[in-house]
Amino acid sequence: MEATRQKSGLKAKVQRLGSHLSGMVMPNIGGFIAWGVITALFIPDGYFPNENLASLVSPMLTYLLPLLIAYTGGSMVHGQRGAVVGTIAAMGVIVGSDVPMFIGAMMMGPLGGWCIKKFDDAFQEKIKAGFEMLVNNFSSGLIGFALAIIGYYAIGPVVEGATHLMAAGVESIINMHLLPLANVFIEPAKILFLNNAINHGILTPLGIEQAAEAGKSILFLLEANPGPGLGILLAFTLFGKGAAKSSAPGAIIIQFLGGIHEIYFPYVMMKPLLFLAVMAGGVAGTFTFQLLGAGLRAAASPGSIIAIMAMTPPDAIFANLAGIAVGCAVSFFVAMIIIKSDHSEEDDLAANQAAMADAKAQSKGQNAVKTENQEMFGNINKIIFACDAGMGSSAMGASVLRDKVKKAGLTLPVSNSAINNLNDDPNALIVTQEELHERASQKAPNATFVQVENFMNSPRYDEIVNRLSEEPTDATEEKPLTDDVVQGVADYSKADHVIFAYDQVKGSANMGATILKKLLKDNGMNYPVTVVAIKDLADETNALVITNNDETIKAEQQAPSATHVPLSDLVASEKYDRVVQNLRK
Repeated sequence: MEATRQKSGLKAKVQRLGSHLSGMVMPNIGGFIAWGVITALFIPDGYFPNENLASLVSPMLTYLLPLLIAYTGGSMVHGQRGAVVGTIAAMGVIVGSDVPMFIGAMMMGPLGGWCIKKFDDAFQEKIKAGFEMLVNNFSSGLIGFALAIIGYYAIGPVVEGATHLMAAGVESIINMHLLPLANVFIEPAKILFLNNAINHGILTPLGIEQAAEAGKSILFLLEANPGPGLGILLAFTLFGKGAAKSSAPGAIIIQFLGGIHEIYFPYVMMKPLLFLAVMAGGVAGTFTFQLLGAGLRAAASPGSIIAIMAMTPPDAIFANLAGIAVGCAVSFFVAMIIIKSDHSEEDDLAANQAAMADAKAQSKGQNAVKTENQEMFGNINKIIFACDAGMGSSAMGASVLRDKVKKAGLTLPVSNSAINNLNDDPNALIVTQEELHERASQKAPNATFVQVENFMNSPRYDEIVNRLSEEPTDATEEKPLTDDVVQGVADYSKADHVIFAYDQVKGSANMGATILKKLLKDNGMNYPVTVVAIKDLADETNALVITNNDETIKAEQQAPSATHVPLSDLVASEKYDRVVQNLRK
């Protein structure tokens, strides 16, 4: 039992690390595609050579793409301030090296965000009123300046050396014709939801450097090859049973044309021997790619045949199509043998999903809908689909449930998100795949969770809609607000800390917090005072939350157990005299 927990924890940690890496690249795939299209069209060997437009290629590769990665990495750690400092820091490694600094940007972006976050944690509450903008701007500028210098002299040369070493290693593997063996690890890792981490965290940075020198790279095809997954789905279409057979043709369209590879993962996990099929297909496909000189000009994301052909240079069209076809054929052949030789009755995909869900729910004493942390859906005011990248399979699942919610007459927003971007919102219902539930629950322990095996056709969706329809929440009901400081309506007896909450504009909340801190200190009262965005509020019974009158309803929805004090003016000091008096009682 302990070994199982350790294995699960290790897998979650690996997924989390990979998600951080891919999370810096995935939101910026549009930039990579733009660079790839410009390269494919306008370089001397392109479709429409144009010397002037080709001059965009090198600056985009050297500066634009790494800076986008660094900006995103810093934002993941500490929002806008982290993004700015991370970008400044990345300029040091970019200018201080002669190779595209994708790996350096992945290091400096989060490092810059972490440094400014630590500064804010240490000094934010000590800033005198009126000096907030001065301190914030100079702190981000000076910390970014220092990190840029460190990056230029210390980190950049080290990363450059490591990049050359890795590139030489990849080149050696290619020269020894051993690259196909990489798919022995890549294909199973994809089905454990490490696909984005492998493709965008490891292969894309190395592939970009190869493509910049040779005009194309085979590394872009190792994970993105849709052939092995297509072979699995074709085998189920022809030889499967029940819902697995009937749903496979639709899954082919989503996987091969839409590029959402996650759609075939449940089919493989239903019969673990099918791991051999995707591994064999991946190895055969990559062997064909290498034999014929295949490659792409830039990353193909999602892994759709349309995206792959758009990034294919003219001299690699046949090689790329041949590798995809061979990978599909080998995967199909192995899967066919496995499916036809398995005479068990448990071939119904939907039935397996539902039975597994119900069995696990019953073992926990829950209803058929598997929930964590809450027995009821009474406080739910939003539904979020969470996956590793927050762009592919979760967007697909959100679209399916959004349609069901709309038809049921519910007004709940349904969105999708990367797990790393989740907030700990007690009013959120988070739908995630079982393999990713552990990571998601760590990011949002107070949310309500529903686990599914397949985002596309889970039987859980109808149950979710039924539960939400039967138990409508009244959290969104508006009520007239009064200035509770003046009227004396709020109950201050439970409060042991004060939070100034804001929706969009932070300035007034900062000013109010500074004024109240001084008044509490002058009166010898020890109440911590912080400033928090409404979306980040935790549902605490011992919190006194002060908001602008217009934003209190939203704050109450986010933290219904807290004591809320709406004010018509967050900068009026006479209001805070009354707050101090009420806290003293």
